[in-house]
Amino acid sequence: MDICSLEESYRQQATSPVEVIRDIYSRIKQTGERPIWISLVNEEENVARVQELETSPDKAKMPLLGIPFAVKDNFDVAGMPTTAACPEFAHEAQETAEAVKRLLAAGAILIGKTNLDQFATGLVGTRTPYGICSSVFDSEYVSGGSSSGSAVAVANGLVSFALGTDTAGSGRVPAAFNQLVGLKPTRGLVSTDGLLPACRTLDCVSVFAETCADASRVLKVIQGFDAKDAYSREGRPGEGATPWVASKFKFGVPSEESLEFFGDDNARMAYTNAAEALAGLGGEAVRFDYGELRAAAALLYGGPWVAERLAAVKEFAARHPDAFDATVGGIIKGAERFSAVDSFDAAYRLQEIRCKSDKLFEQVDFLLLPTAPTTYKISEVLAAPVKLNSNLGYYTNFVNLLDLAAVAVPVGMQANGLPFGVSLIGKAFTDDGLLAVADWLHRKLAVTLGGSDRLLAGTPQLASTAAPHGCILMAVVGAHLAGQPLNWQMTSRRARLVQTVRTHADYRLYALPNSTPPKPGLVYEPGFGGTGIELEVWAMPEDTVGTFLNGIPAPLSLGTVRLEDGSSVKGFLCEPAGVVGAQEITHLGGWRSYLKTLQ
Repeated sequence: MDICSLEESYRQQATSPVEVIRDIYSRIKQTGERPIWISLVNEEENVARVQELETSPDKAKMPLLGIPFAVKDNFDVAGMPTTAACPEFAHEAQETAEAVKRLLAAGAILIGKTNLDQFATGLVGTRTPYGICSSVFDSEYVSGGSSSGSAVAVANGLVSFALGTDTAGSGRVPAAFNQLVGLKPTRGLVSTDGLLPACRTLDCVSVFAETCADASRVLKVIQGFDAKDAYSREGRPGEGATPWVASKFKFGVPSEESLEFFGDDNARMAYTNAAEALAGLGGEAVRFDYGELRAAAALLYGGPWVAERLAAVKEFAARHPDAFDATVGGIIKGAERFSAVDSFDAAYRLQEIRCKSDKLFEQVDFLLLPTAPTTYKISEVLAAPVKLNSNLGYYTNFVNLLDLAAVAVPVGMQANGLPFGVSLIGKAFTDDGLLAVADWLHRKLAVTLGGSDRLLAGTPQLASTAAPHGCILMAVVGAHLAGQPLNWQMTSRRARLVQTVRTHADYRLYALPNSTPPKPGLVYEPGFGGTGIELEVWAMPEDTVGTFLNGIPAPLSLGTVRLEDGSSVKGFLCEPAGVVGAQEITHLGGWRSYLKTLQ
């Protein structure tokens, strides 16, 4: 029930939003609400809402009109109970969480609220009194948590997408175990107003979807600054620029000695295959020691950040000490052992790791990690709930502590019949770039969607933009070309070569006199009708363009350059007065050809 396919069915009138909603509720009645759902929106209310939306004069402005979705039951929805999978905590919400409001305003249809590891504490999906969700591929295996119900609702085709939350990996591990895309956005990119915190400084609203294109569409609706959320933020110009999307890219993979799969050879093989496939898509693998990131991951549950979990529910915990799941209660109440000194010591250690992480991201564009090193049967998790949960977070727990963005994506099925997933992890605000590359890898290795037999190939790819996120396309024609003396001015600003093309026919090229190093001048002459001039197009981060412009000497300047296909980019131009007395080299077709004549 991916968004794009459902919309096409609506357009073709093969089905209608009302019919889809009726069918969803019929299927829920057949299978029962538990363990996926904790509460449902009334069916007739949703049918009436759909009918109202379809006749609304504003329906063309609703990008998700008639698309069914679910939310994890730690989001507030006005008039519905918020339980966080703890019946004693249940209370009727008076306001709706900001992210949910934005989806409703976009015409999406909320079906209900889903099961979770209690108080969003866990990666297994077993810590709940509302029944244990299992993987849609094998009922003996865990679904992953804490956003268990949200993932299973999507994988079962009951909704097109679902909101979860992600503090330690809760928006990624369930995606891996149910063959879904799990988007964990940059912290603060999506408002957490109306979300019961787990760790308020780290929490993210996550998205479960069947494709990267769907996840991207949902993100576009829910992202954006919210003054009600003290942790809401927006990227500065150029922050999170991803020029590597349009070029060669480097991705980090853990050194062999720092990889861990807890004896799962199927998972090891699947990860190796994914890394090889990504290299085949234009990437270069760079080995790094995962030990430092692992040290950060250990701080999340082994350090004072666990005290944030107690801060979120401290009044309830004081009044109802016996209301907690035994494992969850042990984790939350264990926060009392940490002191203020412990908090500062951990903050110092995290900052040391962050500095090393920053150095790592100077060498690579993003990381490719297993989403989870293995999976477990429900019976195994119940027998060792803390140890096995910790194992599942081996590659996820550090991400929010280090302020990184992540996309979990399926990369095919293992020999044991279970899906395997990897995560692309990048710097803050690289969400769009990560989704783009994740979509390539997803389509390279996966076949079906969620728990269905529908083909991924039958869904549209994530649409590409003219310029990568946070970048400006910049045309260079001479000394800034790859391998030329001033190319360092491009690479030092993190610019990446996109393509070699020609200008539109109406450009002349001159060799400028008395320039060091030698430079050409590109002049636009309407109606000239030549064969075009060869140039390179580079993607340059927006925040570096100012210093680049400041270093350009007269008579050169930056302007708009038309390309042979009719599109336009920014690039070098020369003032007409600057070519007076200069040698015209238009007939040579480009600067490199001219340089060959000088040899």
